[in-house]
Amino acid sequence: MKPEKAKTASSNLIAASYGASVFDDLSAIWQKCMARHLRKVMARETVVLNWKEPVDTIAEAEAFLAPGGVGEQSEQERAGKFEALLEKMLSSGQNLHHPRYIGHQVPASNPVAGLFDAVGSLTNQPMAIYEMGPWATAVEHAVTRSLCRKVGWNPDTSCGVLTHGGSLANLTALLTARNVVFPGSWEVGLPQNVVLVVHADSHYCMNRSAGILGLGTRHVVKAALDDRRRMDPSRLNELLLEQKAAGRKVMAVCASACATPIGAFDPLQQVAKVCRDHDVWLHVDAAHGGAALMSRTHRHLLDGIDMADSVVWDAHKMLFVPALCAAVLYRNHAHRFQTFQQDAPYLFDPSNPGMAEFDNGTRTIECTKRSTGFGLWGIWALYGEQLFEQMVDRTFALAEYFCNCLVEADDFEVLHTPECNIVVFQYLPKSLRDGSTADVGRLQQELRSRLVKSGEFYIVQTNLNGRAALRVTLMNPLTTEQDLTALLDELRSIGQDILSKQP
Repeated sequence: MKPEKAKTASSNLIAASYGASVFDDLSAIWQKCMARHLRKVMARETVVLNWKEPVDTIAEAEAFLAPGGVGEQSEQERAGKFEALLEKMLSSGQNLHHPRYIGHQVPASNPVAGLFDAVGSLTNQPMAIYEMGPWATAVEHAVTRSLCRKVGWNPDTSCGVLTHGGSLANLTALLTARNVVFPGSWEVGLPQNVVLVVHADSHYCMNRSAGILGLGTRHVVKAALDDRRRMDPSRLNELLLEQKAAGRKVMAVCASACATPIGAFDPLQQVAKVCRDHDVWLHVDAAHGGAALMSRTHRHLLDGIDMADSVVWDAHKMLFVPALCAAVLYRNHAHRFQTFQQDAPYLFDPSNPGMAEFDNGTRTIECTKRSTGFGLWGIWALYGEQLFEQMVDRTFALAEYFCNCLVEADDFEVLHTPECNIVVFQYLPKSLRDGSTADVGRLQQELRSRLVKSGEFYIVQTNLNGRAALRVTLMNPLTTEQDLTALLDELRSIGQDILSKQP
């Protein structure tokens, strides 16, 4: 049977989407749209969040994917449609580069880092094996060695790997800990009576990891905190003694630097000493706070992190690169192949076993993995680590300023002393000073909802010691002190309107 000729229409669409000249024309439109968008957003000429109900937004997006194709289009028509699609995307999302975005722990990513990151998206350099992404692999090794050096380790005796997000990074590190602490667990599973000890305010991915690793969430033990919501070393020591007396084996202790609720940094030197006294693996989740290592002013918050066995550090948080780029770092280079014990002969070349050192598929859960390190490597090489120091110092200073504003105001209450760029507080006018916890909580929730839907600011809510509260994370170095005082004014205005309408 003779093969049929490929259809001309299909060939035309391939040429229309793959042609270098087509890319040249559309990328010029892309550049114009993105630059215009960034200028408007950074100048506060747009709302922060383009709020619509989810079902309406989904319906809008789906309408562009009508069945039956798009029909014949000239190159000029297609270029116009491309620009319209871009404008729709940009006008319908969350504007993290708006200086009044101070919500979740997701940054206004450095635009230049985005340009480097886009190279990986365009050229598609999957990284299971070195030969499929040689420069991406080289970049990953370079940045993880540099991060290990910042932790305080010798990059020749430590190691690391990049992965997609802190949750996957923590899972990877704890899988390594499981296999090192309990040899043979990869093949036969965990022994009985194994527990994982975590900071009581640890990220929910710790519980997820316990479930995935076969440990079980009921075997996650929360370590007690001190009055600053940090892991208490003396009580950790007591806890480890209790676990041993009960015949339980500790897979790892998971400290935080910093914990999500209020940004508390555990006293890592003392925690590490307790872990060494008990011969227990110490894992530090420094997804958010690891960037303080770049700052001469703030790196003391992580004193003792070099004593950890594993560390997670998200570059897509306080190193301000596009999501996702998270580092899993190990103090002992010998642990680099302990995460998995598998063969894949169609991938890994037995004739050249030395290449396993550079084949990332041997060390990460992902097989096909994006070249996640380009953004971090690019701005580090272009601007130097001083850029990271300035961004960390700037956002931490903004949080200190905002905290001082709250303390000085008679209608707000800050609920902790911030250690980084996270601040938790309540709007608490005199009329509610003696109000019930429930009434105060309802006000915070309605305040936040109305504020966010207005598009003027984006903040989040939390619950601290049973009290509903407002929470900001200063994740945009372009935010100003004036933006923060304007936030308080806006909260007052909305709050008074809410209270005036209550019976």
